[in-house]
Amino acid sequence: MSRWRLRALIVLIYVIVGIYVAWLYDYITPGLLKDLAEALLAVFLWFLVLLGIDLNIG
Repeated sequence: MSRWRLRALIVLIYVIVGIYVAWLYDYITPGLLKDLAEALLAVFLWFLVLLGIDLNIG
């Protein structure tokens, strides 16, 4: 395994553990995930927003 792949794997594990701990201590909630998903949809599908399509989830 090359050095950059090992480093990338360590960073990935670090981020996954951080997300788990943040979820466990309620820094990440279902409401936050919903808002984040809506924001990402609006960013990547901005042309639909300009056409008047509502991208709100739920």
